Amino acid sequence: MATIDKRGDLQWRVQIRRKGFPRQVRTFDTKAEAETWARMVEGEMDRGVFVDRSEYEKTTFAEALDRYEREVAVLKKGYAQEKYKIDYWRKTIFAKRYLAALRPMDIAAWRDEHLKTHSPSTVNRLLIILSHLYTIAIKEWGMGGLVNPVSQIRKPKLPRGRDRRLLPGEEKVLLSACEVYGGDLSRLVHFALETGMRRSEIAGMTWDRVDLKKRTVTLPETKNGEKRIVPLSSEAVRILSGLPRRLDGRVWDVESASISQAFTRAISRSRKLYEMECEEKGISPDPSFLADLTFHDLRHEATSRFFERGFNVMEVAAITGHKTLQMLKRYTHLKAEDLAKRMK
Repeated sequence: MATIDKRGDLQWRVQIRRKGFPRQVRTFDTKAEAETWARMVEGEMDRGVFVDRSEYEKTTFAEALDRYEREVAVLKKGYAQEKYKIDYWRKTIFAKRYLAALRPMDIAAWRDEHLKTHSPSTVNRLLIILSHLYTIAIKEWGMGGLVNPVSQIRKPKLPRGRDRRLLPGEEKVLLSACEVYGGDLSRLVHFALETGMRRSEIAGMTWDRVDLKKRTVTLPETKNGEKRIVPLSSEAVRILSGLPRRLDGRVWDVESASISQAFTRAISRSRKLYEMECEEKGISPDPSFLADLTFHDLRHEATSRFFERGFNVMEVAAITGHKTLQMLKRYTHLKAEDLAKRMK
């Protein structure tokens, strides 16, 4: 039987005690709200469908984020990126709300507003971590009656995967620009085109994992969490053979983030030089030449070249580490004219 007590001028406390069920207590601003909640809970108890909501009705979103980071996020390989997203959610207006109070319409409104200033991919990544928090709360924290608001809304439509390939003449100009930039950038770019390895995989290479005789480099832990042995072309072996051995055992004297920074600067400089040459020759520069090119596009280019050399899907997947055909299709855009040459 529910008992409703007035507490002060503006609060009404409901207590429900029933044998076989945990005691339920909740406070409301009006007596009508208290009575409605009491009828709902007692009705669920009568029908045998009662779910204890006390845990998530008294847990704020900020508290849940703290627990999620402590118990789940820190165990992930990409914890640094995960923490950035968790910190973002901590700063939102949702932080002080209770988990049960976050409605699908609230998240949908946030999605629409955020899409005005951020890409669909960014919004989707933030929604993914929010959804996973609710999944963990429901499955592992004993909040079985909690509803995941993210599962009730439309996800942002993601853009098609990039299909940027190197244009004729770009590779030569790019390597020359990287050579002028200095350091190992030119060899790094050349090596990426030969192996299709990710930026982080290249930066993390150590000599004890490189076998120049067998022409392989072992990656003990990759982005998908699995070990991979990458075969090396003759050109890749030549590049590695010309590198000095470091005392710390690392192959490259560069951090992952520094590779992209140096690459971006080299691209910018080479584009300016290209425009100056065009001006001297009295011709209009190609607006797409060396434009919108990222270091990750080199992996895309290398993967496509593997297919163009005649490797099949399984062989390419073994080299690049892609786990599904769908993932490979995102990176692989074969040139129609090259395919036509192979058709009889």
